[in-house]
Amino acid sequence: MRYPFFVYGTLRPGERNHDLFLRGRTESEAPGRLRGALLYEGPGYPYAVEELGGAGGVVSGELVTALPEAYDELLAVLDELEEYAPGDPRNLYERVAREVTCADGAAVRAWVYVAAPAVAARLRDHGKLIEGGDWHA
Repeated sequence: MRYPFFVYGTLRPGERNHDLFLRGRTESEAPGRLRGALLYEGPGYPYAVEELGGAGGVVSGELVTALPEAYDELLAVLDELEEYAPGDPRNLYERVAREVTCADGAAVRAWVYVAAPAVAARLRDHGKLIEGGDWHA
């Protein structure tokens, strides 16, 4: 499926990877919120960690829609940036399709890079939670 991407860390506008990876490849970028996840600090970038049972956490970010002609390239570039390979147990992130709420209240299915299971378990036990779920704040 060709979903938009929900970004919440270094790919957000104004952050170091936005211009490197998204400039010239996007059709639109708009605020969005991912429910059922918490945000944890990582080594220079955050991790969205899905809540067990989806208790009510919210992560703020941007919903990025790729230019149709740039979609396949952008997907490959973001998978490489996030060091994601389908089925690889060494992944730090997993790319999953999740519902994201737009500023106007509409719900959109989007790709989200969330902490892989082993990373998520470690962060839940010992990680530093980013209160409010917004890395910019």
